[in-house]
This record gives sequence, structure tokens and C-alpha cells, in this order.
Amino acid sequence: MTWISKIMYIFLPESGLDNVAVLLMLCEIFCFRCDLSTMLEHLTLSLCINRSLGLRIDSFTQLSSMDRWQNRVAVITGASSGIGAACAKVLVAAGLQVVGLARRTERLEQLRQSLPKEQQARFHQRTCDVSAEAQVNSAFEWIEQQLGGIDVLINNAGILRDGHLLDMPTKDITDVLQTNLMGSIYCTKLAASSMRRRQMAGHLFFINSTAGLAGYNPGHIDPSLNIYTPSKFALTAVHEICRQELITQKLKIKTTSIFPGWVSTEIVPDETKAQLGDVILQADDVAQAVLYALSTPPHTQVQEITLRAVGEWY
Repeated sequence: MTWISKIMYIFLPESGLDNVAVLLMLCEIFCFRCDLSTMLEHLTLSLCINRSLGLRIDSFTQLSSMDRWQNRVAVITGASSGIGAACAKVLVAAGLQVVGLARRTERLEQLRQSLPKEQQARFHQRTCDVSAEAQVNSAFEWIEQQLGGIDVLINNAGILRDGHLLDMPTKDITDVLQTNLMGSIYCTKLAASSMRRRQMAGHLFFINSTAGLAGYNPGHIDPSLNIYTPSKFALTAVHEICRQELITQKLKIKTTSIFPGWVSTEIVPDETKAQLGDVILQADDVAQAVLYALSTPPHTQVQEITLRAVGEWY
């Protein structure tokens, strides 16, 4: 057994990944040194590194199906923390070139520094407030010029403001709508245009919320969802309109809406987290859903994914 096969048995015995080690053993037994054995060794090393870093890529099938996305460009909004940062880590590890957009430049740099040395060159950062169309245009123009275009877009940026809808300042309402809704529209238009121009079968993601499926404002947990819920309802409609328009235009661009329940991120108040206890998702749970949808065959579209923590009511 080769040293690489032994490593697989020690670190990756589950999820059928030991089958890869068996293939390597057969290559060795029959002295069959080929592209397959070389590819499998590289794959094994990548899997072991990712597992040691705590990144969950849970099947050989999932990882191998990501081959067509190697060195493709993924743009993630709101990438400085939470779900956006988790998506960036997973996609960089899977071999994509990732452009993180966020307002907090220093947090983007911290994210880059947190990546393994061999992955840092695949993470690119741009300061961008998605609520400002001019900033979005500038960021996407840079991506086109420097990286050649956008292949995957993850609309993730979102904000929440305190207060009740009937009482809160109008500016707070427009701020939420401008970021959660218009920001996604600005980015989606430019990403779809880039994919269409290059005839790229890309993928558009909308990180939504279960609040975008049913109107609720649970007073015993957080009475201040206010305009956040309507903004997510609108995002649900935007995704569906985009999906239908892409079909009408005969484009092979996939679209996926992900509806997580409560996620332990900075946007959720500490008091709410305390009330929820362990009945809450983690950012990586959502990132894994993105990876799953992205890894499906070209003819398959995962249109919607709803994620809730076990025991979550809403």
C-alpha cells in the first residue's frame, strides 16, 4: 500500500472515500502509473488538508463533480463574516477563484490570512457596499478586467435594523431594502450579463431566509424583523423571475435560493442567540448547501433548499 493510501485509511475512512484508496492500491499492484493515480493522489492530499482544517467535503462524488469549476470565478457579497466567509473558505478549498465583496476591508484581509498559504492566492478582495450601484459596477468591472468574468454569484449581503415596521425611521427601512433587495438585483444583472456574453453555464445563488417563505415576526424571540421579512419575500420573487427569464432566453444558467432558519452570525442579536440555545444553524451549514447545489450535474438544478436547525419552529 502506498503512503498516500495509508493516509486515506487513517484520515478519511468514511463516506466511501476509502474506495479511492482501493483504486490507488490497484494501480500499485498492477504497476499502473497513470493520470488516474496521479489525480487521485492530488485529490487525497487536498481532502486530508481540508479535513484537518475542519472543512466538511463529505464525499468523493461531491468533490470530483466540482472539477468543472476549477479556477472558475465565484463572487460572494457580504464575504467578510458569517455565511459569506464560510462560503469563501469552502469554495477556495474546492479550487475556485473567489472574489469577496464587503464594506469592511480589514475583515476581508483577515479572512484571506486565515486561509492555508497555498489557497490565499485564490482569494481576491474588493471593498464594496452592494447598496451603492456605482460601487457594484466598479467592483464587477475590476473582476471582468482582472479575472475574465463571473461564473458563480452568491448574493449573501444582508442587514437588519432594530425597531418595529410601524415606528422605525424611513431611512432604516430603505437601507434594508437597498442592501437586501436592490444589492442582489445589481449584482445579479451584472453576473448574468457576464455569463451570457461568454456563453457560460454559470450559477446564481440567493441566500434568502425562511422569513422569505412565510411572514412572521416572532415576538418571543425577536420582535424586530420588521422590513427584513418583506425584503426576503421580495428576494424570493426576484429569484423566480430570474429563473424564468433565463429559461426564456435559453441560457444554461442555474439559479438556487437557499432559505436558512436562524443562523449563528453577527446579524443575529446576542439575546436572540441566547434564547435559541443550540437550536440554531452554523454558517458552514449554509456553505455546505451551496457546495452541494454547485456540485450537481450540469443538467440538474437545485431550485430551492430550506435549512432549519432540528427543533426550530419557524
